[in-house]
Amino acid sequence: MTDWTTADIPSLSGKTAVVTGATGGLGYETAMALAGAGAIVILTGRNDAKGLRAIEGICERFPNALIAYEHLDLASLASVADFTRRFAAGNEQLDLLGNNAGVMALPKRQQTADGFEMQLGTNYLGHYALTAQLLPQLRRAKAARVVNVSSLAHRSGAINFDDLQAKHSYRPWRAYCQSKLAMLMFSLELQRRSLAAGWGLTSLAAHPGYARTDLIANGPGANTFQSRVSRWLQPFISQSAAEGALPTLLAATSPAAQPGGYYGPNGFYELKGPPRSAKIMPQAKDFASAAMLWDVSATLTGISFDEIAAAA
Repeated sequence: MTDWTTADIPSLSGKTAVVTGATGGLGYETAMALAGAGAIVILTGRNDAKGLRAIEGICERFPNALIAYEHLDLASLASVADFTRRFAAGNEQLDLLGNNAGVMALPKRQQTADGFEMQLGTNYLGHYALTAQLLPQLRRAKAARVVNVSSLAHRSGAINFDDLQAKHSYRPWRAYCQSKLAMLMFSLELQRRSLAAGWGLTSLAAHPGYARTDLIANGPGANTFQSRVSRWLQPFISQSAAEGALPTLLAATSPAAQPGGYYGPNGFYELKGPPRSAKIMPQAKDFASAAMLWDVSATLTGISFDEIAAAA
């Protein structure tokens, strides 16, 4: 069987895509490939200068790319609401939403503008709110897809409902693993609810394996002995950001991608390699916990999918 590559992306002419965290790394490579396939792509990020540079970089490769940059800070529900209002004002429908943005293993506990633990708030709750508020535009598309970027870290994750915001005990990697498990659980639950409610959208998830991005290079402990060893091993156990984006792109564009599917690299421990179906840990398949997380997210953000769907 031939490995899936960007050459397998079908024409996306006439389709509109939004990619979060698209000013660099995986999001940038995802936006680049979508634009190259003819999609109208809206890159979002917190750093407007980086956003403009990303636009320039994509246009250098694809001079006729239909792309734009919009400010969006997933760590602020007000910013999410502002973006979705601007998008709705200029777009009738949304064919693809790539929930990619994230922060990783912040050494000290930080809070979002709304008081959420920063990793849970940015990586998950912001994307929950974004997806809900874009639901009317997603439903108007013929076959909309939502692709949620999780991580191998979900394998070590657990949702601590008793201390969801890590106010009593914060550990950087534990919080990161929880946020990425939440993203995968959200993806699976969104597919279940879409089918049950007739929303007509397809929800999928993906992870990049061990991709060389600024998220890792500028992450915590960059000069520790462990990180130096990791950098020495990188050529053997990691892949480029462009390669790391392939599972997301497969989930976003392939006719063979399955609703509720999860995709990642096909190599050892899913660290690197061409994309394929990825392993989902049992805790991500816990329906009761997923439903509880969904309800808690609605309460924390004040945003209800059901209410938005009913009003649309």
